[in-house]
Amino acid sequence: MDTARPAIGVIGIGNMGWPMAACLHRAGFTLHVHDARPAVAERFAAEHAGAHAADLAGLAAAAEVIVTILPTSAIVAQVAATLRPLLRAGQVVIDMTSGVPATTRTVAAALAEAGVAMIDAPVSGGVARARTGELAIMVGGEDDVVARVRPVLDGMGTVTRTGGLGSGQAMKALNNLVSAGGFLIGVEALLIGQRSGLDPAVMVDVLNASSGMNNSTQRKFRQFVLSRRFDSGFGLDLMVKDLSIALEIGRDTATPAPFAALCRELWSAAAVMLGNGRDHTELARFAEQLAATELAER
Repeated sequence: MDTARPAIGVIGIGNMGWPMAACLHRAGFTLHVHDARPAVAERFAAEHAGAHAADLAGLAAAAEVIVTILPTSAIVAQVAATLRPLLRAGQVVIDMTSGVPATTRTVAAALAEAGVAMIDAPVSGGVARARTGELAIMVGGEDDVVARVRPVLDGMGTVTRTGGLGSGQAMKALNNLVSAGGFLIGVEALLIGQRSGLDPAVMVDVLNASSGMNNSTQRKFRQFVLSRRFDSGFGLDLMVKDLSIALEIGRDTATPAPFAALCRELWSAAAVMLGNGRDHTELARFAEQLAATELAER
């Protein structure tokens, strides 16, 4: 393998996969891209000279490193089962899906029988930081495998080693648990404040200058809630999935987590009430419905 610039196959050219692949293209990697929607992969290849749209067989033959960025671990497992007879010893799979650690370890064990290594490397930062190559990347796996593909990871963001295989996905789920809790309590505080006469926009400014500051006060409330845009690019259904993974890890470790369970249930209720295809920042609409109040700047 050319450890500096290996040929890369990217599977999953969605909201995150597209800008992440674009960063790798700008970094000078040869790309072979695949998506369940062939037209999307073909459009990416057309817009990024030198990238190649391929079926899985062509991608497996051409790529030294294969990156998966897919909605769920179940889909990753299906893709890996299709890929396995097409792969050759020495290739590396980087699963950047926000997935289930136990499923990832099962997939990795099957690939190892074919001499193919696997690491997990989920990301945080959303579409905006995916475009700029400034994602936070949480990496689990063997040190030597991570070292071999480090230039690929560095092309998309900043790497933090979290431990063995699956630890990156565990960290990502727990990170989103903290993020989801901060968003929910922040929206409720804004609603209480507005109903008591405070301007939500002023509240956000005060929170950002005070101990109540968090990622939602800094990057979400003005940008997506008060603006009424609700277009962060990260789905409400995916947040519920990540919260469910975090709770599963809690159960597996026999860790009492009553607030985490309540947080997950509220986000799940919002997904049911609001319906499919919603951005995760639309949780605010759910809280607004409960309070019979719509947040608005004065």
